Amino acid sequence: MPKINIYSRETIIARTKHRSGETKLGETIHTIPQNTSWQTYLKQDTAKFVVLGIPEDIGVRANHGRGGAYAAWKPSLDFLLNMQSNQFCHGEEILVLGHIELDDLMAEANSLNYKLETDIEKARLLVAQVDERVSEVITIIAAAGKIPIIVGGGHNNAYPIIKGINKGAGLNGIHVINCDPHSDMRPMLGRHSGNGFLYAYSEGYLKKYAVFGLHESYNIYSALELFEQHKEQLHFETYDDIFVREHISYQLALNNCLHFCKGAACGVEIDLDSIQNVPVSARTPSGMLPIDVRKYVYHCGSELEVCYLHIAEGAPVLAHKQMDNKTGKLVAYIITDFVKAVKRNIR
Repeated sequence: MPKINIYSRETIIARTKHRSGETKLGETIHTIPQNTSWQTYLKQDTAKFVVLGIPEDIGVRANHGRGGAYAAWKPSLDFLLNMQSNQFCHGEEILVLGHIELDDLMAEANSLNYKLETDIEKARLLVAQVDERVSEVITIIAAAGKIPIIVGGGHNNAYPIIKGINKGAGLNGIHVINCDPHSDMRPMLGRHSGNGFLYAYSEGYLKKYAVFGLHESYNIYSALELFEQHKEQLHFETYDDIFVREHISYQLALNNCLHFCKGAACGVEIDLDSIQNVPVSARTPSGMLPIDVRKYVYHCGSELEVCYLHIAEGAPVLAHKQMDNKTGKLVAYIITDFVKAVKRNIR
Protein backbone atom coordinates (compact mmCIF):
# COMPACT_ATOMS: atom_id res chain seq x y z
CA MET A 1 0.00 0.00 0.00
CA PRO A 2 1.52 3.38 -1.01
CA LYS A 3 2.51 5.49 2.00
CA ILE A 4 0.89 8.81 1.16
CA ASN A 5 -1.12 11.43 3.00
CA ILE A 6 -3.99 12.42 0.69
CA TYR A 7 -5.22 16.00 1.11
CA SER A 8 -8.96 16.50 1.35
CA ARG A 9 -10.90 19.35 -0.18
CA GLU A 10 -11.43 20.72 3.33
CA THR A 11 -7.68 20.76 3.99
CA ILE A 12 -7.01 22.75 0.83
CA ILE A 13 -9.81 25.23 1.48
CA ALA A 14 -8.59 25.78 5.05
CA ARG A 15 -5.14 26.76 3.72
CA THR A 16 -6.59 29.16 1.14
CA LYS A 17 -7.13 32.79 2.12
CA HIS A 18 -10.47 33.80 0.67
CA ARG A 19 -11.15 37.34 -0.53
CA SER A 20 -14.39 38.76 -1.89
CA GLY A 21 -14.39 39.26 -5.65
CA GLU A 22 -11.33 37.05 -6.19
CA THR A 23 -10.78 33.39 -7.00
CA LYS A 24 -7.66 31.70 -5.69
CA LEU A 25 -6.09 28.54 -7.12
CA GLY A 26 -6.99 26.77 -3.89
CA GLU A 27 -10.68 27.39 -4.56
CA THR A 28 -10.63 25.75 -8.00
CA ILE A 29 -7.79 23.25 -7.71
CA HIS A 30 -8.71 19.55 -7.84
CA THR A 31 -8.42 17.10 -4.95
CA ILE A 32 -9.24 13.42 -4.40
CA PRO A 33 -12.84 13.01 -3.14
CA GLN A 34 -13.26 11.33 0.23
CA ASN A 35 -13.94 7.58 0.29
CA THR A 36 -12.49 7.26 -3.21
CA SER A 37 -9.53 5.23 -4.45
CA TRP A 38 -6.98 7.89 -5.41
CA GLN A 39 -5.29 5.51 -7.85
CA THR A 40 -8.55 5.03 -9.73
CA TYR A 41 -9.65 8.67 -9.50
CA LEU A 42 -6.42 9.98 -11.03
CA LYS A 43 -7.16 8.14 -14.26
CA GLN A 44 -10.52 9.87 -14.71
CA ASP A 45 -9.76 13.35 -13.39
CA THR A 46 -9.32 16.05 -16.04
CA ALA A 47 -6.38 17.84 -14.36
CA LYS A 48 -3.11 17.30 -16.25
CA PHE A 49 -0.74 18.17 -13.40
CA VAL A 50 -0.48 16.40 -10.04
CA VAL A 51 1.32 18.25 -7.22
CA LEU A 52 3.09 16.07 -4.64
CA GLY A 53 5.23 16.88 -1.60
CA ILE A 54 8.27 15.02 -0.25
CA PRO A 55 9.00 16.37 3.27
CA GLU A 56 12.42 14.84 3.98
CA ASP A 57 16.08 15.78 4.23
CA ILE A 58 17.61 12.36 4.94
CA GLY A 59 19.33 12.22 1.55
CA VAL A 60 20.97 15.59 2.08
CA ARG A 61 22.30 14.64 5.50
CA ALA A 62 23.44 11.26 4.15
CA ASN A 63 25.53 13.31 1.70
CA HIS A 64 27.19 15.23 4.58
CA GLY A 65 24.94 18.24 3.91
CA ARG A 66 22.80 20.45 6.15
CA GLY A 67 19.23 19.42 6.86
CA GLY A 68 16.14 21.54 6.28
CA ALA A 69 14.86 20.38 2.89
CA TYR A 70 11.89 18.72 4.60
CA ALA A 71 10.42 22.20 5.18
CA ALA A 72 10.05 23.42 1.59
CA TRP A 73 6.79 21.64 0.82
CA LYS A 74 4.35 23.37 3.19
CA PRO A 75 5.10 27.05 2.38
CA SER A 76 5.36 26.25 -1.33
CA LEU A 77 1.89 24.72 -1.35
CA ASP A 78 0.44 27.57 0.71
CA PHE A 79 1.73 30.17 -1.75
CA LEU A 80 0.51 28.12 -4.72
CA LEU A 81 -2.99 27.80 -3.28
CA ASN A 82 -3.18 31.56 -2.71
CA MET A 83 -2.20 32.63 -6.21
CA GLN A 84 -4.99 33.95 -8.42
CA SER A 85 -6.94 31.49 -10.57
CA ASN A 86 -7.40 33.42 -13.82
CA GLN A 87 -7.01 33.40 -17.59
CA PHE A 88 -3.28 32.65 -17.37
CA CYS A 89 -3.41 29.73 -14.95
CA HIS A 90 -6.59 28.10 -13.68
CA GLY A 91 -6.85 25.71 -10.76
CA GLU A 92 -8.85 23.24 -12.86
CA GLU A 93 -5.57 22.28 -14.55
CA ILE A 94 -3.95 21.09 -11.28
CA LEU A 95 -4.69 18.38 -8.75
CA VAL A 96 -3.04 18.51 -5.31
CA LEU A 97 -2.51 14.91 -4.21
CA GLY A 98 -0.76 15.29 -0.84
CA HIS A 99 2.65 14.26 0.50
CA ILE A 100 4.66 11.06 0.89
CA GLU A 101 4.50 9.81 4.48
CA LEU A 102 8.06 9.84 5.83
CA ASP A 103 7.71 10.76 9.51
CA ASP A 104 8.88 7.32 10.67
CA LEU A 105 12.03 7.44 8.55
CA MET A 106 12.69 11.07 9.53
CA ALA A 107 12.44 10.09 13.21
CA GLU A 108 15.09 7.41 12.68
CA ALA A 109 17.27 9.85 10.74
CA ASN A 110 17.00 12.46 13.49
CA SER A 111 18.44 9.99 16.00
CA LEU A 112 21.67 9.53 14.03
CA ASN A 113 25.05 11.19 14.54
CA TYR A 114 26.18 12.36 11.12
CA LYS A 115 29.76 12.74 12.28
CA LEU A 116 29.97 8.94 12.53
CA GLU A 117 30.54 6.98 9.33
CA THR A 118 28.48 4.09 10.71
CA ASP A 119 25.48 6.40 11.12
CA ILE A 120 26.01 7.85 7.63
CA GLU A 121 25.69 4.28 6.34
CA LYS A 122 22.45 3.86 8.31
CA ALA A 123 21.13 7.10 6.82
CA ARG A 124 21.86 5.83 3.32
CA LEU A 125 19.84 2.70 4.05
CA LEU A 126 16.97 4.97 5.09
CA VAL A 127 17.29 6.85 1.79
CA ALA A 128 16.80 3.53 -0.01
CA GLN A 129 13.48 3.20 1.82
CA VAL A 130 12.54 6.73 0.76
CA ASP A 131 13.32 5.61 -2.81
CA GLU A 132 10.78 2.78 -2.57
CA ARG A 133 7.99 5.01 -1.28
CA VAL A 134 8.56 7.78 -3.80
CA SER A 135 8.94 5.43 -6.77
CA GLU A 136 5.69 3.63 -5.91
CA VAL A 137 3.61 6.83 -5.87
CA ILE A 138 5.25 8.31 -8.99
CA THR A 139 4.61 5.03 -10.85
CA ILE A 140 0.88 5.36 -10.15
CA ILE A 141 0.76 9.03 -11.20
CA ALA A 142 2.62 8.31 -14.46
CA ALA A 143 0.41 5.29 -15.20
CA ALA A 144 -2.61 7.62 -14.95
CA GLY A 145 -1.14 9.75 -17.75
CA LYS A 146 -0.49 12.75 -15.49
CA ILE A 147 2.55 15.04 -15.18
CA PRO A 148 3.75 15.05 -11.57
CA ILE A 149 5.12 18.24 -10.02
CA ILE A 150 7.21 17.22 -7.02
CA VAL A 151 8.31 19.68 -4.33
CA GLY A 152 10.58 19.23 -1.33
CA GLY A 153 13.27 16.90 -0.11
CA GLY A 154 16.82 16.41 -1.32
CA HIS A 155 17.96 15.70 -4.85
CA ASN A 156 18.22 12.03 -3.89
CA ASN A 157 14.57 11.86 -4.95
CA ALA A 158 15.49 12.32 -8.62
CA TYR A 159 16.36 8.62 -8.80
CA PRO A 160 13.01 7.19 -7.60
CA ILE A 161 11.11 9.80 -9.62
CA ILE A 162 12.93 8.82 -12.83
CA LYS A 163 12.45 5.15 -12.01
CA GLY A 164 8.74 5.65 -11.28
CA ILE A 165 8.14 7.59 -14.51
CA ASN A 166 9.73 4.77 -16.53
CA LYS A 167 7.70 2.06 -14.81
CA GLY A 168 4.38 3.92 -14.80
CA ALA A 169 4.56 5.17 -18.38
CA GLY A 170 6.07 1.95 -19.73
CA LEU A 171 9.23 3.66 -20.98
CA ASN A 172 12.71 2.27 -21.52
CA GLY A 173 14.74 5.28 -20.42
CA ILE A 174 13.92 9.00 -20.39
CA HIS A 175 15.88 12.22 -20.86
CA VAL A 176 16.42 14.69 -18.01
CA ILE A 177 17.51 18.33 -17.96
CA ASN A 178 18.76 19.66 -14.62
CA CYS A 179 19.48 23.26 -13.56
CA ASP A 180 22.06 22.58 -10.89
CA PRO A 181 25.55 23.62 -9.75
CA HIS A 182 26.27 19.91 -9.21
CA SER A 183 25.90 16.95 -11.56
CA ASP A 184 24.91 14.66 -8.65
CA MET A 185 26.93 11.86 -10.23
CA ARG A 186 28.98 10.92 -7.18
CA PRO A 187 30.00 7.24 -6.77
CA MET A 188 27.29 4.73 -5.93
CA LEU A 189 28.40 4.05 -2.36
CA GLY A 190 24.94 4.00 -0.86
CA ARG A 191 22.05 6.31 -1.67
CA HIS A 192 22.18 10.04 -0.92
CA SER A 193 21.43 13.40 -2.55
CA GLY A 194 24.67 13.46 -4.53
CA ASN A 195 24.30 10.35 -6.67
CA GLY A 196 20.68 10.00 -7.77
CA PHE A 197 21.38 10.61 -11.44
CA LEU A 198 24.26 8.13 -11.56
CA TYR A 199 22.02 5.43 -10.08
CA ALA A 200 19.33 6.22 -12.65
CA TYR A 201 21.87 6.29 -15.50
CA SER A 202 23.57 3.05 -14.44
CA GLU A 203 20.25 1.21 -14.20
CA GLY A 204 19.07 2.35 -17.64
CA TYR A 205 16.27 4.63 -16.46
CA LEU A 206 18.15 7.76 -17.60
CA LYS A 207 19.00 7.74 -21.30
CA LYS A 208 20.24 11.31 -21.80
CA TYR A 209 21.16 13.84 -19.12
CA ALA A 210 22.01 17.54 -19.48
CA VAL A 211 23.12 19.84 -16.65
CA PHE A 212 22.56 23.56 -17.12
CA GLY A 213 24.65 25.98 -15.05
CA LEU A 214 27.11 23.47 -13.57
CA HIS A 215 29.72 25.06 -11.26
CA GLU A 216 33.19 24.02 -12.37
CA SER A 217 34.75 24.14 -8.89
CA TYR A 218 32.09 22.02 -7.16
CA ASN A 219 32.06 18.80 -9.20
CA ILE A 220 34.35 15.86 -8.62
CA TYR A 221 36.90 14.73 -11.20
CA SER A 222 35.33 11.30 -11.76
CA ALA A 223 31.92 12.81 -12.56
CA LEU A 224 33.37 15.24 -15.10
CA GLU A 225 35.35 12.38 -16.66
CA LEU A 226 32.13 10.44 -17.08
CA PHE A 227 30.60 13.31 -19.04
CA GLU A 228 33.74 13.43 -21.21
CA GLN A 229 33.60 9.69 -21.89
CA HIS A 230 29.86 9.56 -22.67
CA LYS A 231 29.23 12.68 -24.75
CA GLU A 232 26.33 11.09 -26.64
CA GLN A 233 24.42 10.57 -23.38
CA LEU A 234 25.78 13.25 -21.01
CA HIS A 235 26.16 17.00 -21.54
CA PHE A 236 26.70 20.12 -19.43
CA GLU A 237 26.95 23.88 -19.83
CA THR A 238 28.84 25.60 -17.01
CA TYR A 239 27.81 28.62 -14.97
CA ASP A 240 31.39 29.87 -15.35
CA ASP A 241 31.22 29.82 -19.17
CA ILE A 242 27.87 31.61 -19.18
CA PHE A 243 28.13 34.20 -16.41
CA VAL A 244 31.83 34.62 -15.59
CA ARG A 245 33.81 34.24 -18.83
CA GLU A 246 30.77 34.99 -21.05
CA HIS A 247 32.04 32.54 -23.66
CA ILE A 248 28.43 31.61 -24.40
CA SER A 249 25.16 33.43 -23.90
CA TYR A 250 22.56 32.22 -21.44
CA GLN A 251 20.08 31.50 -24.22
CA LEU A 252 22.53 29.62 -26.45
CA ALA A 253 23.73 27.48 -23.53
CA LEU A 254 20.13 26.66 -22.60
CA ASN A 255 19.28 25.94 -26.25
CA ASN A 256 22.20 23.46 -26.38
CA CYS A 257 20.79 21.60 -23.38
CA LEU A 258 17.24 21.69 -24.75
CA HIS A 259 18.36 20.38 -28.14
CA PHE A 260 20.34 17.61 -26.44
CA CYS A 261 17.24 16.47 -24.52
CA LYS A 262 14.70 16.52 -27.35
CA GLY A 263 13.39 13.37 -29.00
CA ALA A 264 12.02 11.57 -25.93
CA ALA A 265 10.03 12.10 -22.74
CA CYS A 266 12.04 14.50 -20.58
CA GLY A 267 12.05 15.26 -16.87
CA VAL A 268 12.74 18.82 -15.71
CA GLU A 269 14.87 19.18 -12.58
CA ILE A 270 15.68 22.27 -10.53
CA ASP A 271 18.06 22.30 -7.60
CA LEU A 272 17.38 25.53 -5.73
CA ASP A 273 21.13 25.51 -4.96
CA SER A 274 21.46 27.09 -8.39
CA ILE A 275 19.86 30.37 -7.24
CA GLN A 276 21.91 33.02 -5.47
CA ASN A 277 21.28 33.36 -1.71
CA VAL A 278 18.21 31.09 -1.58
CA PRO A 279 18.07 29.09 1.70
CA VAL A 280 19.18 25.60 0.67
CA SER A 281 21.44 22.84 1.96
CA ALA A 282 24.35 24.25 -0.08
CA ARG A 283 23.59 27.99 -0.22
CA THR A 284 25.66 29.94 -2.73
CA PRO A 285 26.61 33.63 -2.95
CA SER A 286 27.34 33.13 -6.65
CA GLY A 287 24.41 31.73 -8.55
CA MET A 288 21.64 32.51 -10.99
CA LEU A 289 18.93 35.05 -10.31
CA PRO A 290 15.36 33.81 -9.78
CA ILE A 291 14.36 35.17 -13.20
CA ASP A 292 17.08 33.04 -14.85
CA VAL A 293 15.59 29.88 -13.36
CA ARG A 294 12.04 30.91 -14.18
CA LYS A 295 13.09 31.39 -17.81
CA TYR A 296 14.76 27.96 -17.72
CA VAL A 297 11.53 26.34 -16.50
CA TYR A 298 9.40 28.11 -19.06
CA HIS A 299 11.62 27.15 -22.01
CA CYS A 300 11.80 23.54 -20.82
CA GLY A 301 8.04 23.31 -20.46
CA SER A 302 7.29 24.93 -23.81
CA GLU A 303 9.93 23.14 -25.90
CA LEU A 304 10.34 19.64 -24.45
CA GLU A 305 8.12 16.58 -24.19
CA VAL A 306 8.02 16.95 -20.41
CA CYS A 307 7.04 14.07 -18.13
CA TYR A 308 7.66 15.66 -14.71
CA LEU A 309 8.94 18.70 -12.80
CA HIS A 310 11.04 18.24 -9.65
CA ILE A 311 12.01 21.18 -7.41
CA ALA A 312 14.58 20.02 -4.84
CA GLU A 313 16.83 21.14 -1.98
CA GLY A 314 14.92 24.19 -0.77
CA ALA A 315 15.52 24.56 2.98
CA PRO A 316 13.66 27.67 4.15
CA VAL A 317 14.16 26.88 7.85
CA LEU A 318 17.88 27.54 7.45
CA ALA A 319 17.20 31.28 7.25
CA HIS A 320 17.90 32.57 10.78
CA LYS A 321 16.31 29.32 12.06
CA GLN A 322 12.94 30.67 11.00
CA MET A 323 10.79 29.99 7.97
CA ASP A 324 11.82 32.04 4.92
CA ASN A 325 8.56 32.59 3.06
CA LYS A 326 10.33 33.91 -0.05
CA THR A 327 11.43 30.36 -0.87
CA GLY A 328 7.86 29.08 -0.94
CA LYS A 329 6.71 31.98 -3.08
CA LEU A 330 9.53 31.36 -5.58
CA VAL A 331 8.59 27.67 -5.82
CA ALA A 332 4.97 28.64 -6.46
CA TYR A 333 6.08 30.96 -9.28
CA ILE A 334 8.14 28.12 -10.79
CA ILE A 335 5.18 25.72 -10.67
CA THR A 336 2.83 28.12 -12.46
CA ASP A 337 5.53 29.01 -15.01
CA PHE A 338 5.80 25.31 -15.80
CA VAL A 339 2.04 24.78 -16.09
CA LYS A 340 1.67 27.77 -18.44
CA ALA A 341 4.58 26.60 -20.58
CA VAL A 342 3.33 23.04 -20.96
CA LYS A 343 -0.15 24.33 -21.86
CA ARG A 344 1.43 26.41 -24.62
CA ASN A 345 3.40 23.40 -25.85
CA ILE A 346 0.31 21.18 -26.00
CA ARG A 347 -1.57 23.77 -28.07
